[in-house]
Amino acid sequence: MKNLHFKDFFWYPDLTSTAGYDAIIQYLNDGKRTCKEVEDFMKARASIEERYAKDLLGLSKKVCGHTEMNTLKRSLDVFKLQTEHVSLSHLQLAQTMREEAKKIEEFREKQKEARKKIEQQMDALHKQKSSQFKRTMDSKKTYEQKCRDKEEADQNMNRNTNTNNTKLVEKLHSKAQQAKLNAEEADRLYQQNVIALGKIRDDWLKEHVNACEIFENQSVERINFLRNTVWTHVNQLSQQCVTSDELYEEVRRSLEQCDVQEDIEHFVNLRQTGDKPAAPVVYENFYTGLRSPAGPSRNPPPSVRRGPLPNPTQNNRDDSHHSLVQDGDYSVIQY
Repeated sequence: MKNLHFKDFFWYPDLTSTAGYDAIIQYLNDGKRTCKEVEDFMKARASIEERYAKDLLGLSKKVCGHTEMNTLKRSLDVFKLQTEHVSLSHLQLAQTMREEAKKIEEFREKQKEARKKIEQQMDALHKQKSSQFKRTMDSKKTYEQKCRDKEEADQNMNRNTNTNNTKLVEKLHSKAQQAKLNAEEADRLYQQNVIALGKIRDDWLKEHVNACEIFENQSVERINFLRNTVWTHVNQLSQQCVTSDELYEEVRRSLEQCDVQEDIEHFVNLRQTGDKPAAPVVYENFYTGLRSPAGPSRNPPPSVRRGPLPNPTQNNRDDSHHSLVQDGDYSVIQY
């Protein structure tokens, strides 16, 4: 397929019209606006990245697992450290985006300056062309009117050729001669203006083609530049994702080294208070001083037993201190 070019498709039948040129200029202005919009987009994205980086950096400084110990403590420390590194990488990304936005601004200004000289030349040619065209058309009208005046004077002279009024004939002849001179002068001015207009047109054609080529090259350069800029931008975002994942991988590696049983044993060894529980509280009889376990028990309470029964004798038969009373209410307490 044949490539299309500005210089072949932006002409207009009306010599004084600038429709084709104006269409190209509008396209260039739209392109310049696009550059500014992409530049502003980059700056806004950089601001977002910077705010996120600062918030993330502040978050990484907050207490997280301060009282934890051993392997989980180390993992949480790595987690905070890598969060800080991620924030710094986003801060670097924000700075890179601002640099890219600065490049777009410089490119836009460079194209603006290059266009300015061409546009000034074209504007001057358009004014000259328009002015000369007006003079040419005015001279054409004058020429046509002088030609009509000449024809009218010739007709008047021819109608009065056979008259006997010599003065009238001379007057008509003089008028016809003057009309002829006026027509010839108008014709000369008209031709002179047409030639001048033709020269201006040739200059305009040459400059128009040159401007079309320059503006087309600028448009190609702008499209390539913006395409590459956005491509670079998304590559930077992708690289940021890769960088973040690499930093988070360090956290995952640390978590893989986190041993639950080791942390439990570390706590036990560090903070243990003893391996035997407290003894149970027992019941102490106030009168006997004997102790028994407190609370209900399946075993019957220990009975207080007397010594072996003595052999009965005369001396102790009536002894009131000993008895064989089979009484369930018997008590060792003596009154």
